Amino acid sequence: MSFSLNQLGLIVFGYLGVLFATAYAVERNWVPRSWVRHPLVYILSLGVYASAWAFYGSVGLAYQYGYGFLAYYLGIAGAFVMSPILLRPLLNITRTYQLSSLADLLAFRYRSRLAGMLVTVFMLAVVVPMLTLQLRAIADTLHLLNRDWDTAELAFGFCLTMILFAVLFGARHVSPREKHEGLVLALAFESLLKLSAILVLAGVALLGVFAEVGGLEQWLINNQDRLLSAQNMPLVTLQEGPWRTLLLVFFAAAVVMPHMFHVTFTENVNHHALGPASWGFPLFLLAMAMAVPPILWAGVYMEVDTPAEYFAIGIGLQLESPALVILTFLGGLAAASGIIIVITLAMAAMLLNHLVLPFHKPSPRHDFYRWLLWMRRSLIAAILLLAYGFYALVGADLDLNRLGLLAFVAAVQFLPGVLGLLYWPKANRHGFLLGLISGIAVWIYGMLLPFSELALGWNVPLPLPNVDESNWHLAAMGALAVNLTLFVLASLLGKPKPSEISAAQACSIDTVSRPTRRPLMATNSNDIIVALSKPLGRYVAEREVYQALQDLNLPSYEDRPYALRRLRARLEANLSGLMGPTVAHDIITRSLPFQEDAELSEDIYQIEQRLEGFHDRLSGLAGELDNLRRYHRQTLERLPMGVCSLADDGEILMWNQAMQELTSITAQAVTGSHLKRLPNPWGELLLDFIASPQMHAHKQRIDIGARPRWYSLHKALIQPSGGQPGGIVVLMEDQTDTQLLEEELMHSERLASIGRLAAGVAHEIGNPITGIDSLAQLIRYESQDPELAEMASQIQEQTQRVSRIVQSLMNFAHAGNQSSEHESVQISQCIDEAVQLLRLSKRSMDIAFDNQCDAELLVLGDAQRLVQVFVNLLGNARDASQPGDHIHVTSEADEHQVILRVIDQGHGIAPDTLDRIFEPFFTTKDVGKGTGLGLALVYSIVEEHYGNISIHSPVADGQGTCVKVSLPRLHPSEQELEYSA
Repeated sequence: MSFSLNQLGLIVFGYLGVLFATAYAVERNWVPRSWVRHPLVYILSLGVYASAWAFYGSVGLAYQYGYGFLAYYLGIAGAFVMSPILLRPLLNITRTYQLSSLADLLAFRYRSRLAGMLVTVFMLAVVVPMLTLQLRAIADTLHLLNRDWDTAELAFGFCLTMILFAVLFGARHVSPREKHEGLVLALAFESLLKLSAILVLAGVALLGVFAEVGGLEQWLINNQDRLLSAQNMPLVTLQEGPWRTLLLVFFAAAVVMPHMFHVTFTENVNHHALGPASWGFPLFLLAMAMAVPPILWAGVYMEVDTPAEYFAIGIGLQLESPALVILTFLGGLAAASGIIIVITLAMAAMLLNHLVLPFHKPSPRHDFYRWLLWMRRSLIAAILLLAYGFYALVGADLDLNRLGLLAFVAAVQFLPGVLGLLYWPKANRHGFLLGLISGIAVWIYGMLLPFSELALGWNVPLPLPNVDESNWHLAAMGALAVNLTLFVLASLLGKPKPSEISAAQACSIDTVSRPTRRPLMATNSNDIIVALSKPLGRYVAEREVYQALQDLNLPSYEDRPYALRRLRARLEANLSGLMGPTVAHDIITRSLPFQEDAELSEDIYQIEQRLEGFHDRLSGLAGELDNLRRYHRQTLERLPMGVCSLADDGEILMWNQAMQELTSITAQAVTGSHLKRLPNPWGELLLDFIASPQMHAHKQRIDIGARPRWYSLHKALIQPSGGQPGGIVVLMEDQTDTQLLEEELMHSERLASIGRLAAGVAHEIGNPITGIDSLAQLIRYESQDPELAEMASQIQEQTQRVSRIVQSLMNFAHAGNQSSEHESVQISQCIDEAVQLLRLSKRSMDIAFDNQCDAELLVLGDAQRLVQVFVNLLGNARDASQPGDHIHVTSEADEHQVILRVIDQGHGIAPDTLDRIFEPFFTTKDVGKGTGLGLALVYSIVEEHYGNISIHSPVADGQGTCVKVSLPRLHPSEQELEYSA
């Protein structure tokens, strides 16, 4: 069976086109984001680990090592099962510091540009054999399907094809830090395809191939010797040979292989998906592994004339099934293309950040982002062409297993550095670099040269003669042992730099970094843009600063010291994702230095934020202490008294919820700023109190919105001790309600005194007035002089007026002390009494009161309390009026109610205060001219009379206020019934 080159090209380009269309659909938002970010998609995307070596080479591993091939799946599955202590900490570090590759991670931890460069160079020793494996696998399968073309030509054509699609997938846009969510979904699709293909092939082998010999079980029983003799070496037990080495190198692959690092950490947009992946991905690998033995046994049974690596494609050819051949080829193509795309993207970024940018950066006048894009494209092409060069030179003579072992053993040399990063804060750059260089040197001498000497024609003296599949593990373990030994010894003997110690604290899973409160030379975000414009250019500097501000939810202009420190750290993390941690660290260190002469102290607030992120990792005594810390923190937050904690220099470290409610300033807006930056009156109030020698200040008055408020302040000094920084704690308590209640009590006492005085004066005045009235009456009746009689009549009118005023004073003095029984009240008379009382004040002399109420209208109520209502309403109208204004009181009635309106010509009431006009203590009058209780009392009295009150303002032309009072009407018939009762 053979396929034409056109048919094979159509299959390859058709599949890659479908794959790209899948990614493009995500970019165009044709696929719901909830689907793309589903944990199942993340789990399947991790299937990029199952490369062409898994699809084809694992059958060869099983042919050589028996069940030892399971190490390929069990090793990495073990790493994901251990994700809480291995993968989760690395994910947190890479997300926090925007580290996009293993080189970024190790360069960040060991604070060494050389570390990043060497990791990148040595990573080529991993990438080139791995890419060569994929090229050879596809070239060999294409050659099996069309023997008219040479494998080298097929490999070169496939290499060029993958350059095109790798650029389309990962280097098509100028965006510098995009997440390739489309690529992740495409990888998930690939994983489904290759899993389906290998399971279908295994199903055909189980159900179709062995049917004629009584099934697989019977054939295995009859052919045990044949299977053993078919292997190139004796069956290796689990305790012998390379089993342990295979487990170790495949375990390390989860974090050190560039494609796994990229998918597991860099492209992870849903960090919660790592939990389901810890069991979902091992299940995926189990399904892949289950298909390998049936394919191997079917190939042996059918005596397929291909190498064991290609039994999968050979079975379809032997059965002459085009559908099965195409499905198998697509599965192998999916396995190879996915890893090629991811490896080239990851490696291009690594080369750009650690080999290109440290030595050459474009001028700030150039478009930096576009330069990065074209450089990334060029590196993608260079990497794949380098892999093809290795294939043409050496790879064509190496089988898939040797290529895979070369890549994975080289990758395991990075494992000591990763473990030291997480679990050994004393590890330093000297130990890491010495161990890595030594391990790679032993790998070259012990594995690369022996595997390559036949193709190169070299004769290298080796300590292990004839290194092959039976003893390669000795060289591999020797390289790792040398690496680890020198790493430990050099780290113990070397002295780390301060920056390296800080990075170790940031990376260690058992240590919380202790950031310091050092102010920057730049005083605001605009200064930061200016400082970064020199190395990056104005456009890039503005874009990066605004992006960092947006990431931190900070305003576009920021000048708080704490916020600027956070901004600096975020900028370094973002630039690290753009150009690598070493270049980013150099740019930030040079452009945004700290003040050298500033006193150092720990940033308590930021340490607390870090502890929150470590809460789920603490156990035992540390967990109990953290729970105690959280309890005390919540106690301070929920305390019904404002708490403000300050550092020695006045920087605000804590601003609890009560403080937010008192000042209407959020903690997010004020934390980290200096006290002097607080808006008045709060800044002035707190600064004056802290500067004073007094520890307590009672009822400090401040005016907010033309309203007085009173606060009591207390402070406590915290002395530094045992490494704990000092500071000041300020407590603030709102005493406004208490102060107003005290003033109201005093006002009520004064009113009571006035009432008692009025009652006494009225009693004393009553007798003389009666005498004057009697004398005037005698003069009027006994005198015959008309003028004298008229004068006597006028005297009587004035004495009656005095009597009415005195009676009104008596009634007002006894208001509230009467019985609660209501009686018939002539509402017009109540208004007259209120007017007479108000005319006793000089302020009422120039105001005209016009009582237009119907004298026949009656209500059922308490006359004295209703007089209080109108005294307050008319008094407010008088206070709002100008001399010469008129105040009208009108009435109307229906069958059930009497409606009274008090209308003035004053300045009116602002719309934003109408809703609060009846609240106790709320007043629109100037300070000291109103208590805010008058209308509250009016509202209460009207409610007691089952009435209703409302205020409308303005009345006309933006001026005037109308107070509408509705009271239940008492009809004359009801009054007669009441009297008869």
